[in-house]
Amino acid sequence: MSTAPRPHRLQALIAEIQAIAPVSRADVPCLPFGIPIVDDRLAAGGLARAALHEIAGQTVTLGDDAAATLFTAGIAARASEGDILWIMAQPDLFAPGLACAGVPATRLIQVEARKDEDALAVMEEALRHGALAAVVCEVTRIGMTDTRRLQLAAEEGNTMALLLRRWRRSAQDPLGQPSSALTRWRIGCAPSDPLPVPGVGRSRWQVSLVRQRGGDPDNWLLEGCDATGRLAVSAEPRCRSATPKRGEDRQAA
Repeated sequence: MSTAPRPHRLQALIAEIQAIAPVSRADVPCLPFGIPIVDDRLAAGGLARAALHEIAGQTVTLGDDAAATLFTAGIAARASEGDILWIMAQPDLFAPGLACAGVPATRLIQVEARKDEDALAVMEEALRHGALAAVVCEVTRIGMTDTRRLQLAAEEGNTMALLLRRWRRSAQDPLGQPSSALTRWRIGCAPSDPLPVPGVGRSRWQVSLVRQRGGDPDNWLLEGCDATGRLAVSAEPRCRSATPKRGEDRQAA
């Protein structure tokens, strides 16, 4: 049984409670999406900059995987000025696609690490260095201890850490295991908004906030990243009048 004086024990208990209490928005430097319906649902009013965030495709399909990649690129592009380190298992990044999401080749540093443990080691060192706008790392397997180390490294280097979780061949959910990430996201493709002329409209994604520390999950239908890395609220379906009957168009003329 503790023999510490009661006032000291009380002060120690208060300090412990304050350490785990939710942090107010004003205390956390964050990166807002610039979309009120999204930012208002995030505990910090945006994505905490010096923190770990996880992103995965909604399904194992290539379309959802590409959407998750571009969503990640858009966040990295807006994190801050400077270079972006992208760690991957295979050199398969499509540079023109990343440029359309706000990451030009002049800001991109690519590192190939075929093993998850090697990729995570590079990511941790890069985060602690503190000279990058953001660090993106593609992994399939990662444990709770590793995510905790990355979170601490992001805080130490004041750098945004983005884990792009790839689906494994067994189709095991990449976000199925516990993590220390402040936010976890699923991104899936949705039909683009119809155009008044033949063609393909701006991409649309089903953006799901699976988990966030200090807040509730949510989901939105958003338009994909533009050339500055910004998302947009999906336009409501346009109201079109019925096709005029024969003769009505002549009367209107």
